[in-house]
Amino acid sequence: MTRLSIQQILLITLILSLFSLMIWSQDFTQVAAGVALFLFGMTLLENGFKALSGGILERILKVSTARQSQSVAFGLASTTLMQSSSLVSLITVSFVSAQMITLAAGIGIIMGANLGTTTGAWLMAGFGLKVDIAAYALPLLVIGVLLQLQKGQKLRGLGAILLGIAFLFLGIHYMKLGFESLQGTFDLSAYAMTGLLGVLVFTLIGMIITTIMQSSHASLLIIISALATGQVSYENALALAIGANLGSTITIVIGAMAANAWGKRLAWSHVVFNIGTALIAIVFINVFVWLVDGLAGLLGIAPDNYLLKLALFHTLFNLTGVLLLWPFVPNLADGLTCWVSEKQVAREQPRFVLASAISSGDTARQAVALEVGHLFDNSYGLIAQGIGLRRSVIESEESLTTAVQNTRRFMPLDLDGDYEQKVKNLHNAIVEFIGQAQQQGLPESVTENLYQLRRASLNSVQAVKAIKHMHKNLVRYGVSDQAAVRQKYDMMRIALAKLLRALRRHMQADKPLPSDQMAAFFSHWQQQIDDTSRQVQAGLDQDIRQRALSAYIATSIMNDEMYWRGLANHLLLAMQLFNEAQKTSAKADNQSELDAVPPTF
Repeated sequence: MTRLSIQQILLITLILSLFSLMIWSQDFTQVAAGVALFLFGMTLLENGFKALSGGILERILKVSTARQSQSVAFGLASTTLMQSSSLVSLITVSFVSAQMITLAAGIGIIMGANLGTTTGAWLMAGFGLKVDIAAYALPLLVIGVLLQLQKGQKLRGLGAILLGIAFLFLGIHYMKLGFESLQGTFDLSAYAMTGLLGVLVFTLIGMIITTIMQSSHASLLIIISALATGQVSYENALALAIGANLGSTITIVIGAMAANAWGKRLAWSHVVFNIGTALIAIVFINVFVWLVDGLAGLLGIAPDNYLLKLALFHTLFNLTGVLLLWPFVPNLADGLTCWVSEKQVAREQPRFVLASAISSGDTARQAVALEVGHLFDNSYGLIAQGIGLRRSVIESEESLTTAVQNTRRFMPLDLDGDYEQKVKNLHNAIVEFIGQAQQQGLPESVTENLYQLRRASLNSVQAVKAIKHMHKNLVRYGVSDQAAVRQKYDMMRIALAKLLRALRRHMQADKPLPSDQMAAFFSHWQQQIDDTSRQVQAGLDQDIRQRALSAYIATSIMNDEMYWRGLANHLLLAMQLFNEAQKTSAKADNQSELDAVPPTF
C-alpha cells in the first residue's frame, strides 16, 4: 500500500469519526467548529502578513541576526505579531538551508519563537475567555471582506489579517460555548490523574493534540477553554501545555524533511530544545508550580485564577529553557554540524571517456558524444529539480502549466553539491579526455568535432550554474502569496519546463535533426524565450508604482529573468552544438563506409 493511500485512509477515518461525534453531540460540534474557525483564522493571518510584508519579514530576518540576542528578539517579536511560530520556523529553515543566516542564528530565532507562543496564551487567558469576543469579530469580518474585494495587494493583505483575527475571535467564542455546554452532559474532569503518571499521560495527550492540528496556539486554546470550564484540572492543564510545546516540533521536522543538511540541523535543534525544556518542566513541575504561585502573588493574579497562572507557567518553563540553552547555542550548532553530516552524494564517474577509447579518432569521438549525453542528462535532472518539478512529470504527457501552478512549496536543494558531483566532475573528465586525445594526432575533422562536443558540455555546465542562482529566489518567491510575484516566476518555470521536455525528446532521438529542422527548432525556441522574457519584464515598473510589488522583489525578478534567459539559451546552444557534432560524426562514418567499399570495374 502506498504512502498516499495510507494518508487517504487516515483522512477518511478522521472525517467519519468527527462526523459521527458531531451527530452524537451538538456540544462537540461547537467545540470542533471553534477549532476549525481558529485554525482557518490562523491561516488567513499568516497569508495576510506574508502578502502585506512583501518580503519585509525575510529582509528583516536576514539583517537582524548578527547577534544571538537579536535572533531571539526577532523570533519573539515576529511570532508575537503573527501568532504563528510555524510560519517563522519554516522561513528560518529556508534561510538556514540556503546559508543566508548561520545555524546558531536560526537556533536563536527558534528559541524566540517558542517564547512568542506564550503571548498567545496570555491573550487567550487574559482576554479571550473573559469578554464577549464575538462582538468584536463581526465588525472585523465586515471590514475584512470589504478589503479582500479590492485589487491592491496591500489592501487585500490587510483584509486577510482582519478576517484572520475575526475568525480567531469566533473560534475562541464557539470553543468557549462548546465546553460550557459539554460540562452539563459530559464531565472530562472525572478522568483527571494526579502524580507523575498524570503528568506523563497528559503531556502525551497534549503532544498528540498539537501533532494532529499542527498548531500549538490551537492546542493552548483548547487547554485554556477546557480549564476555564472545569473540564480539566489545573495540574493536568499544566501537563497538557508541556505536551503542546513538544508537539510543535512536528511542524518544523516535516518542513525540514526535504531540506538539505543545514535545514535538518535546525529542525533537530528545535527537537533538542523542546525535549530538553519539557524534561526540565516535568522533573521540576512542583518547583515551577511553587514559582508560579509566588510570581502570581507579586503580579496581583488571584490564587484561583488558573487561566492566568497557566499562561504564567507556560512562559516560565519556556523562558527557563531559553536561559539554560543560551550559553550553549554555539556548542549545539557545532555538535549538530558534526552529527547531521552532509549527504554524501557519490561522485558521478565518467562512463565513456576512458583511456581505452583513445585508440582511434572514431572511438574517441563516440566516447565524448556519449559522455556529453550523460552530462546533459544529469544537468537536465538538476534543472528540473531546481524549478520544483520531477523528471517523471517533464517526461510524461502531463500539463506542465498545471504542474507548475499546483506547486505548493519549494524547499532548498543542495544544488552546489550536486553540481560538483554530477556535472562539473563529468565536464572535467571530458575536457581532460579531449586534451589527451589531441596528442594522438587525430584528423582535423575529428578534432573539430570534439571541440563542438566540448562547447556543448560547457553550455550544459553554464545552464546548471544559472539554476543554482535562480533556485535561491524560487525558494523565497516561487510560491509567493503575492499574485504578481507568483505569476512572473510561474511564467519562467513553465517556459523552461516546456523547453526541457522538447530538448529531452530530441536528445533521445535515433538520428540528429537535419540542418533545416534544427534551424527551425532553434528559431522557434529563441522566439519563445524572447516572448517570455518580455512578458516577465512587462509591467514591473507599473507594479512598483501601484505597490503591487516592492522594488526589492522587483529587482530579484529582474535578476532571475536574466539567469533564466541565460539558462534557456545555454540549453538551446548545447542542443545545437551536440546535434551538429552528431551530424558531422554521421557524415564521417558514412564516408568511412564508402572508402571501405572496393572499387568495381
